[in-house]
Amino acid sequence: MKKQVIAAAVLCSLVSGAAFAEQVKDGPWMVRVRAVSLNSVNTDSTGLGLSVNNKWIPEVDVSYFFSKNIAAELILTVPQQHTLTSTTLGKDIGTVEHLPPTLLVQYHFDSKGGVKPYVGAGVNYTRFTRSDILGGAATLDKDSWGGALQLGVDIPLSGNMVLNLDVKKVYLKTGVYVGTAYAGEFRVDPVLFGMGLGWRF
Repeated sequence: MKKQVIAAAVLCSLVSGAAFAEQVKDGPWMVRVRAVSLNSVNTDSTGLGLSVNNKWIPEVDVSYFFSKNIAAELILTVPQQHTLTSTTLGKDIGTVEHLPPTLLVQYHFDSKGGVKPYVGAGVNYTRFTRSDILGGAATLDKDSWGGALQLGVDIPLSGNMVLNLDVKKVYLKTGVYVGTAYAGEFRVDPVLFGMGLGWRF
C-alpha cells in the first residue's frame, strides 16, 4: 500500500509538472525583443524634398492573448533621432527626435509544427519630442496618429522561446511650419523589418 501511495504521488507530481509546463508554454503573455530595420518612404508637399535617414532600432513588445488566436500587442522603443535632409536645398537641414508606440490587434493562425503566422492591424501614435530644423526657423507638429499593419511569424525554438520574424507598415505624418506659416505635410510612412526572440509565459 505504501508503495502504491508513493507511486501515485510521483505520478501526480509528473502530471501536474507537465500541466504547469504546458501552461507556461501557452500562457497568456508574450514578450519579444527585436532588432528592427526602419525604412522610410519619405514624401512631402512642402517643396523641400524632405527625407529622414533609415536606421536600425531596438524594439520591445508585450502581447496578451485573449484566446489562442486573438492577441493585443504593444510595441515600444526608445526615442529615435533622425537626420532631416532636403533634396531641394541639397543638404541636411536638421534633426528630429520622436517616440512612436504602436498598439495592434493580432490574429494568430493554427499550423503544424507549432509555427504561428499572424497578421495585425492597429494604431500608431508618434510624439515628436524635439526638432532642430533650419536653425529653429522651421518646426513640426508635435503629435501624429496613423494606422499600422503587420505580418509576422513565431517559430518555436525550445521551451517557451520562439524566433520571431515581423514586418510592419506604419502611417506616420506631420505638419511642417516655417515660422508660423504652414508649409505642407511630411510623410515618413516607414516599413519596418524585424527579427528577434520571444518568450511565452
